[in-house]
Amino acid sequence: MTTEQTAPSHLAGNFAPVPDEATVTELQVTGAVPPELTGWYLRNGPNPQQADSAHWFTGDGMVHGIRLDGGRAVSYRNRWVRTPPFETGATIYGADGSVNLANGRANTHVIRHAGRTLALMETCLPYELSHETGSELDTIAVYDFGGTLHTPMTAHPKTCPVTGELHFFGYGGLSAPYLTYHRADATGELTVSRPVDVPGHTMMHDFHLTRNHVIFMDLPVVFSMERAVDPKGGMPFVWSDTYGARLGVLRRDDPHGAIRWFDIAPCYVFHSLNAHEEDEGRRLVLFGMRYPKLEDGAAVSLPAHLWRWTVDLTTGTVREEQLDDRPGEFPRVDDRLAGLDADFGHVTATPLPGLVHSDPAAARSAIHRYDLRKNEASSHWFAPGREAGEAVFVPADDRPGGPGWLMTFVYDAATDRSDLVILDADRLSADPVATVHLPRRVPAGFHGSWLPDH
Repeated sequence: MTTEQTAPSHLAGNFAPVPDEATVTELQVTGAVPPELTGWYLRNGPNPQQADSAHWFTGDGMVHGIRLDGGRAVSYRNRWVRTPPFETGATIYGADGSVNLANGRANTHVIRHAGRTLALMETCLPYELSHETGSELDTIAVYDFGGTLHTPMTAHPKTCPVTGELHFFGYGGLSAPYLTYHRADATGELTVSRPVDVPGHTMMHDFHLTRNHVIFMDLPVVFSMERAVDPKGGMPFVWSDTYGARLGVLRRDDPHGAIRWFDIAPCYVFHSLNAHEEDEGRRLVLFGMRYPKLEDGAAVSLPAHLWRWTVDLTTGTVREEQLDDRPGEFPRVDDRLAGLDADFGHVTATPLPGLVHSDPAAARSAIHRYDLRKNEASSHWFAPGREAGEAVFVPADDRPGGPGWLMTFVYDAATDRSDLVILDADRLSADPVATVHLPRRVPAGFHGSWLPDH
């Protein structure tokens, strides 16, 4: 019996890790890479170096990068993030009960802020990666904002396009405060760190940002000590039928002020799409991918769908609406409109480990472009056997919300290799603008960024 037949779903097929690092130059291209694109497309994901992990979320981080330069696909490069767990097997919690937040796996996202490229995972501190020619993606060191960050950092920080500030939070711990809100200015200096009073340690993966507000999602997936000490490992979280679900609204101009909490129907949201304000800030409109619940161990068995929450700050009410019945995940928007009113959002539909679809046709991979004003969508459907990852929006010019491309790694089961596919966001159903062929596989992963040279 083969390894793939006996491996758990998060270590089989394209979820299986690759065994090595590589640098490949002069990549073959079908179509034409837009000459406007010069920079790196980076994507992070779990790639356990021992080819074994208890959960998809817990493998060693590996960043994959494609270098584009003036119409050429110059190179592909992949590197593990060399954290203490990767190098020595160190853990965040010591035998004496001590906590070392440098001992994470940095496997979830990769961003740039204040000139630094950071690999992120929500249970630990960030790791800085090199962008120097010849050593791109090599690990430099753990990064704690000059010794000022003392909590983990979410893998989903938000950069305000107006101020350049980076908003984020850290959660965890066995005692209160279980949540801390942080803000760093455009130069990378940490300027705000304030505890947020929540009743328990929940798995808070993402949040929302608007022009004047930060919105936290306090949802009923709670820490379990029983699962944490289970020798089988896995994610130490369970669904709670009693914890409840709510949104916490904090004014950005009063970061140490009171937080208003609004109850919503129990659910879980791994990923927000975007948020904005209406009626001079009296209404907050939030978009995200909603699961009706998660199984114990943060396992996904039912698909997520795009929902909208409208928080009325005057009446103290929340309206909740499902916008589409097609499943999806990994929502992205033009990052230059983060927290502002965006016309479009993009969602990837692709099979995930353990996910059960009632309609087998829904398991076919696609990217959906949602017109958030008209509640309409267009789609790019991939051929059977081709599986797309998160699609990052790459702007074509300086106009936020203007034309651009979507970049995603696509795995081809027939060849057991991957491509970087570039789609015209305004003509999503058309053939790809360019397909950059890789001589190897890029395993299914999480999140990434387009990092232009200028």
